[in-house]
Amino acid sequence: MTGKVQEAHFWLLKSEPLTWSWQNQLDAQTTSWDGVRSYQAAKNLKSMKMGDLAFFYHSGRAPRVSREEARQFPAQYQEKSIMGIVQISKEYYPDPSDSTGRFGMVDVVAHSSLPNPVPLSLIKTDPSLVDLAIVRQSRLSVMPIPPHQWALLLDLGKTHVDSFYNVSKS
Repeated sequence: MTGKVQEAHFWLLKSEPLTWSWQNQLDAQTTSWDGVRSYQAAKNLKSMKMGDLAFFYHSGRAPRVSREEARQFPAQYQEKSIMGIVQISKEYYPDPSDSTGRFGMVDVVAHSSLPNPVPLSLIKTDPSLVDLAIVRQSRLSVMPIPPHQWALLLDLGKTHVDSFYNVSKS
């Protein structure tokens, strides 16, 4: 008898860099992806399986601050960009911050940084990527990424996938 091989699923998770940045994720390593209150995004969280990979995307810009304060915000925080990759380490479970009990969360672990963050401005100009949810549904915080577009985004980020679980830098 042969075991069933898990089909690869890829995702994109958005985060405001001043609320939870890629650097915060790297420092913490493992965290809960909580606070999602969109039904479509929650449905996507429910579809995630242990081991799935997701892009970590900075969805906002650092606020307008003085020159002195700006030094604390790295340049990559200034543009909406894919910063790195996380792996789903715990499947969907109730989010204790949701008093209604309708929403849940997953746990993610930092997997790898993209040597070359991929800005939204570049994604929007690539004809192969214009149908991504990040372009069509800009407010959606959790979205699937089809495998062929995942591979293209990895290439733009100077990263490639040797196998479903092994991501390496180009």
